[in-house]
Amino acid sequence: MTIKELKKGEYFTLRPIEAPKENQVWVRGDYDRSARAYEIFCFADICRTRMLPGSAKVFTDFMF
Repeated sequence: MTIKELKKGEYFTLRPIEAPKENQVWVRGDYDRSARAYEIFCFADICRTRMLPGSAKVFTDFMF
């Protein structure tokens, strides 16, 4: 699925991982219109953020 299909606050990984560690799980944040991208932040370290375009593929099928 793509990042724009997720709801704000949903967990996902950037690669297909069955049992990810805390630092491999990301949380979808707000959409930034000026950057035309979604803010994501790491579950384990909230200060670790990135911006992803809406078409970026993410994975939600994992046990956490």
